[in-house]
Amino acid sequence: MKLDSNNHSVFLMHYHLVLVVKYRRKVIDDTISDYAKDKFVSLSEKYNITLVEWNHDIDHVHILFKAQPNSELSKFINAYKSASSRLIKKDFPHVRKKLWKEMFWSRSFCLLTTGGSPIEVVKKYIENQGIK
Repeated sequence: MKLDSNNHSVFLMHYHLVLVVKYRRKVIDDTISDYAKDKFVSLSEKYNITLVEWNHDIDHVHILFKAQPNSELSKFINAYKSASSRLIKKDFPHVRKKLWKEMFWSRSFCLLTTGGSPIEVVKKYIENQGIK
């Protein structure tokens, strides 16, 4: 397993993010998805975040990304949702007709940590530390 590192730590932090269009409006096609992905990549550099995988359905996107311990995830996600929403509505005006008010993304999101070991294995490992 290849770990990431910075000056003071070694880490491997993957996250699965799901963003949903407000009221599940069916507005995401390949072009909008690619556009949203490009905005994700350009903004993520400022937050020490790296895109690993991206896919979409007509009303939501799935994003797998790596972060560093100093990445401010909630700030990044909110900045991304705000910027991408504004730019998508500006560059794809036909989308506005299908949205409620001016919202593109739902306020909520799903963020899951991912890792190589199931939580029960890690729990058992920690429970057995120091036992001889």
